[in-house]
Amino acid sequence: MLTIKRLDIDDAGKLIAGARAKAQEIGVPMCIAVTDESGNLIAFERMDGGKITSINLAIDKSFTATGIQKGTDALGEANQPGMAAHGISSSLGGRMVTVAGGLPVTVDGQVVGGIGVSSGSPAQDLVVAQAAVTALCEVQLERV
Repeated sequence: MLTIKRLDIDDAGKLIAGARAKAQEIGVPMCIAVTDESGNLIAFERMDGGKITSINLAIDKSFTATGIQKGTDALGEANQPGMAAHGISSSLGGRMVTVAGGLPVTVDGQVVGGIGVSSGSPAQDLVVAQAAVTALCEVQLERV
């Protein structure tokens, strides 16, 4: 039997709140998705003004980051022509996203879920996703 750690709805809310705060700070309304350790959606928020084309991108960024256990920006580098993962973005029904903005969420060295953010530039999406993970980590430290 396996004992699996996973994000719960409260953790997802903390991630979304951290992402929302950073998005408001930089003035870019975002679509924010949180998935569990299997890549299944736990929570989603589309901020007022978040792009409708970013809804599925945010969800798929979170799915991708959880699945590869790395940021989606790392997959983007490996997806370039001539690289080992070139063309991977068309796999899994096109759900593999190779643009920055998706990050795994790790607790005690174990991936417990992911966050995906979309509506800004790739750099803005990544900054907002990182702020979300930082916000959750700060809450985790407060519990100890």
